[in-house]
Amino acid sequence: MQPDLFAESREALPLGPGAVLLRGQALDQGQELLREIPRLAAISPFRHMTTRSGGRLSVAMLNCGITGWVSDRRGYRYQSLDPETGRPWPPIPDLFLSLATRAAESAGYPGFLPDACLVNRYDADTRLSLHQDMDERDHDAPIVSVSLGLSAGFLWGGLSRGDKARRHRVHHGDVVVWGGPSRMVFHGLDSVERGYHPDAGPWRYNLTFRKAR
Repeated sequence: MQPDLFAESREALPLGPGAVLLRGQALDQGQELLREIPRLAAISPFRHMTTRSGGRLSVAMLNCGITGWVSDRRGYRYQSLDPETGRPWPPIPDLFLSLATRAAESAGYPGFLPDACLVNRYDADTRLSLHQDMDERDHDAPIVSVSLGLSAGFLWGGLSRGDKARRHRVHHGDVVVWGGPSRMVFHGLDSVERGYHPDAGPWRYNLTFRKAR
């Protein structure tokens, strides 16, 4: 069992201009948030998408919202229908929306209303290389990223891929919000701690809220 090391902490750690790590922001709702994920997966199952070159992404993904992020040989994009089911993505749960709006406001971005939420599922062998969230039409809105389950090493770089990245350990209930001058910062995930979380099992889940359209 992995303890919630920051269960009593609610500190805000600045990452850069317009970017902050909110320790424990979602901790009180962690169990409720995790209970929504199987309901979403029953409509649009987790899948390992492919890249333009035909490679398989190691992270398992699903979407909810009026649009969802997809990747295949045609490239990266948002679309309103799940390519696997041919149906609309499930709506973003109200609990998700209220958390995203509240976290964004805490970070200095009032009025944030996402139209897309990407749910990533990681195991201990999953990595996510440094990248920018650049497929959204609206780059003025922030990104809100919620960590649930196992702890992980979150990489926070710069505006160029070659900029040195700092590593921050993120735990169950932590939320990272970035926008403004930091909206196009490269970020990634270099490790997931092996173990078993009492609410998430052997997984780390990440909810990433975006204003895509």
